[in-house]
Amino acid sequence: MTVEELTNILDSLLNLPAETEVVEFKRAERNFDDRDLGQYFSALSNEANLKGVSRAWLVFGVENHTHEVVGSQYKNTRPALDAMKKKIADQTTGRHTFIEIHELRYRNGKRVVMFEIPPAPQGIPIDYQGHYYGRDGESLQALSMDKIERIRNQVRLKDWSAEIIEDASLEDLDSAAIVKARELYTNAHKDKADEIASWDDATFLNKAKLTIRGKITNTAIVLLGKEESEHLISPAVAKIKWILRGQDNIERDYMIASCPFILAVDRIYDKIRNLKYRYINPEHKTLFPEEIDTYEPYVIREALNNAIAHQDYTLGGQINVVEYDDKLVFSNKGSFIPGNIERVL
Repeated sequence: MTVEELTNILDSLLNLPAETEVVEFKRAERNFDDRDLGQYFSALSNEANLKGVSRAWLVFGVENHTHEVVGSQYKNTRPALDAMKKKIADQTTGRHTFIEIHELRYRNGKRVVMFEIPPAPQGIPIDYQGHYYGRDGESLQALSMDKIERIRNQVRLKDWSAEIIEDASLEDLDSAAIVKARELYTNAHKDKADEIASWDDATFLNKAKLTIRGKITNTAIVLLGKEESEHLISPAVAKIKWILRGQDNIERDYMIASCPFILAVDRIYDKIRNLKYRYINPEHKTLFPEEIDTYEPYVIREALNNAIAHQDYTLGGQINVVEYDDKLVFSNKGSFIPGNIERVL
C-alpha cells in the first residue's frame, strides 16, 4: 500500500467512536509482549471472519481511548517486523499470519505500526499456542464455543470445490484432459463402458459431477481447465511445484505445472527420479541381482492425489513436491481440520 492509502485507512480508524471487534489500538511506545500480540492476532482474525470483513487492524502508536497518535518504536527495523510475522505463523493454525506489517510516518511525524490481519479461513478458527481468542467489544477473551461452532459450521454451508464459475464454459476445458478423465471414469465403471462411450462431453462432465447442470465448477477448472483458464479461479491458485534438492539442501532443479491437474500429475511424476536399486536376495540361491524401485509408483501417485484433493485452494498457495536424495516431501496449503494430531489423540 502507498503512504497515502495507509494514511487514509488510519484516518478512518481514528475517526471510529470506539474500538470494535476488528480494530484495536495500543500505545506500545517501546515494546509489546509477543504472547499478547499472538492472542490479539487470533482474536482479531476470528472476529474478522465472523464480521465478514476482509481484514482487521491492530495499530501500535495510538492511545487507546483518545485516539491520539503518540508514535511507537516497536521493532523499528524491517527485518525485526518480518521476523515477527514468522514467529506468529509458527504458533497459529495453518501458519496463519499477518497480511503485512506496515510502518507509517503519520502527519505529525510520529511512527505508527499497522498490523494488517486476515480473517480466519472459512470453517477454521485460528488458535494461538493451542487456544482460541475472540473479542467482546474492546475486551480480549477466550473465543466462545458459540463462535467456534459458527466458524466451523461454515464449511458445511459452503463448498469451494462445487462453486460455479458463471463466466466459464466448456471452451475453458482442455480436450486432452477430458479424454483422460473419460478413461479414468470408464476404468472405475467398467460395467457401463458402452453407455459412457455414448455420452457427449457435457453429459459426461455432469455425470462425473465435474459440472453442475452444464455449468463449470472450480473443480472442473482445477482438474480439467486449460492452463490459461487458471485465472477463472483467482485468487485461488492451481499449481504444483517439483523441486530437486541436493545433499547440501540447495535447489538443483524445479518445474511448475498448472492446470489441468489430471495431466499435471503425470508431468510431476515423470520428473521424480525413481531410481532402481540392485541387490542380492539371500533367500534366492542365485548370483543374479534383483531390481526394485526406490519408491512404489502407486505410493507417489497416491500422495500427490491426496495433496490435490485436500488442498485448501482458498488460501492461494501451491502444492509442493520436494525431492531429496533419500526422501520425497509432499506439502499443500490448509490445516488438519480438528486442529492438530495431538488434539485428536
